[in-house]
Amino acid sequence: MSTPADRPLRILHCHSTFGAGGKELRSVALMNAFGATLENVVVSGDLEAMGARDHIADDIKASFPADFPDFGGLPSPGRLVNIAQALKPFDLILTYNWGAMNVVMAHTVFARNFGLPPLIHHEDGFNEDEAGRLIPRRNWFRRAALTGTHSLIVPSMVLEQIALNVWQQPRSRVKRIGNGIDTVAFAAQPDHAALRVIKRRGERWIGTLAGLRAVKQLPMLVRAIRDLPEEWQLVIIGDGPERDAIRAEANRLDISHRVHLPGAVNDPASVIGLFDIFALSSRSEQFPLSVAEAMAAGLPVVAPDVGDIRNMLAEPNAPFIAIPDDTEALGAMLAELAHDADLRVRIGAANKAKATAEFDVSTMVDRYRAAYGKATGRIF
Repeated sequence: MSTPADRPLRILHCHSTFGAGGKELRSVALMNAFGATLENVVVSGDLEAMGARDHIADDIKASFPADFPDFGGLPSPGRLVNIAQALKPFDLILTYNWGAMNVVMAHTVFARNFGLPPLIHHEDGFNEDEAGRLIPRRNWFRRAALTGTHSLIVPSMVLEQIALNVWQQPRSRVKRIGNGIDTVAFAAQPDHAALRVIKRRGERWIGTLAGLRAVKQLPMLVRAIRDLPEEWQLVIIGDGPERDAIRAEANRLDISHRVHLPGAVNDPASVIGLFDIFALSSRSEQFPLSVAEAMAAGLPVVAPDVGDIRNMLAEPNAPFIAIPDDTEALGAMLAELAHDADLRVRIGAANKAKATAEFDVSTMVDRYRAAYGKATGRIF
């Protein structure tokens, strides 16, 4: 399907949430890169989670209608018809993760009858309910819904194999595009005034950037730092429903004075360089942007062996990839790095070199530009 070249393309983005998480911030980065010639319409299944909106550049055309049909719940015929009708005014539909799968199904069922525009679906990973094992009925639904998509874009090799082998999508439909970051910005000196926490003389920080959700297992990270020397603090940047659980664990272990939750930040590049070690404790990840950001900032990373993390990190960082769900392994690796400043520097330098060479945002933007352009017959 092509659109007239003399009018702006209208792009519909369907998110289950538009909080300032990885997939949402990538979507915003692409909007900003493609410029003001496009008209972006963003709908979210959770009208309270709209933090990514603050990252959209002032000159970008973006609207956030509250009257788009509800795309949560069971895919009843009436719901799918209402969704399909709402897709008509656009030139390209972009859907994200399981929470928008009813939109994908509505498009597949009614695209021909309603003359709907092309749809590209993005899968970035799984929430707590599918972190350990994919739900069979969702696999069947995805398999059917995705048959009408122009393409399915995933960021990781793990998701690529799931798309091909579990969801049984043809090779021609599945595209793997790694996430990208502004490596120059993350390599810059941090801003000590950008956080509500002051890094005092002699302190060392283990840090992470994450949505405070159960799948991130952040209370485990609290337990992992318990036996480190007193000068080692844990700084968790982000917001979400697990804040109280993290606080409770820190209080239980009597280390609340060493665990800091300053909230989300608008510019992670301004603060990540304050960390001495970057750490993750997630049950499930795919291609976490936060790991690429930490690498670009020249940090060593301690993380579980999930998703593409092992392939992302530079070779010298390999000994610090932990068995998933193993607090003791995570703590031992953090302790080894905490006691060897030279090792931290060497691993950080190797990570920075790899991030600069492989994860810069310009490569990601070019690949998305080509994918969206092929679907619409227009240059992005």
